[in-house]
Amino acid sequence: MTGFSVELRGVGVTFDRPALQGVDLTLAPGVVHGLLGRNGSGKTTLLSLLAAFRRPTRGTVLVDGEDPFENERVLEGTCFVRESGDVMDDEKVSVNLDFVEGMRPAFDRAYAEDLLDQFEVPLSTKIGSLSRGQKSAVGASTGLAARAPLTILDEVYLGMDAPSRYRFYEALLRDYVEHPRTVVLSSHLIGELDRVLEQVTILHRGGVLLTDTADSLRERGSTFTGPRAVVDDVVADLAIDVLARTELGGTSQVTVVGHLDAQVLERVRRAGLEVGPVALQDLFVHLTDGRGEPGSVPTTTGKTTAAATAAATTTTTEEVDR
Repeated sequence: MTGFSVELRGVGVTFDRPALQGVDLTLAPGVVHGLLGRNGSGKTTLLSLLAAFRRPTRGTVLVDGEDPFENERVLEGTCFVRESGDVMDDEKVSVNLDFVEGMRPAFDRAYAEDLLDQFEVPLSTKIGSLSRGQKSAVGASTGLAARAPLTILDEVYLGMDAPSRYRFYEALLRDYVEHPRTVVLSSHLIGELDRVLEQVTILHRGGVLLTDTADSLRERGSTFTGPRAVVDDVVADLAIDVLARTELGGTSQVTVVGHLDAQVLERVRRAGLEVGPVALQDLFVHLTDGRGEPGSVPTTTGKTTAAATAAATTTTTEEVDR
């Protein structure tokens, strides 16, 4: 089993206003996908469709080639976990594990208990008495241990502190290698997920802004590091957009957006600058800064404007919530 495939064709969801509109998306099986988007972009709505929590207003949703709604086979192989999981607060952690074990045919109880031990979550404590971070650890641990062909983790690690989140990322990668499946991660902690994701989909204003491999996205930009005057001269000469700038003493680092071929990169290196990859978070913020419409990626050709340069005087560190 390498995981379930996902396909959405012309999908729209309308509440009091459109939440999703014209979504066409294919998620390959056996891949770790990142679903990124700002507040109100439609991430949780889309994930709820995959888990058959609701039906689309229009369009078609297919999971492993079938409509997931009221589909016992598909639902049995789909695990959707939100930040604290779907837990019984008035029951002990161990009782919650009993419940999940009875619902999930591939659930590995020993692995779940081992993860909870690593997160220092006592099995004999009632869920309602746990801290927010411990509740998140319960959700993350049961989500991984379920080993469902389609595993959906919607901000599941949000309540954890940084060491716990990194422990979770390491556990996810190790278990994914040993037990391949389709994993969909929704998060605003984009910088931390950079090394985890294989495929990235960005939702914007209820539509798919882009979907691409993480490596291809990183190639949409570069960082240049070196003496401030040299960096400024190179950026001006190449007529490329500056996304972010950091300065320390006489050294500058700029994040630039736009395709740079091998010849251009060699010119940059000959000027004495160090060339590095662009962070997914910086690129995400740039692509969803309000200029793009669903289905169209903002262009970044032409000289940097004065306003853009002023806005890029410090490195972008914004973490965008869902």
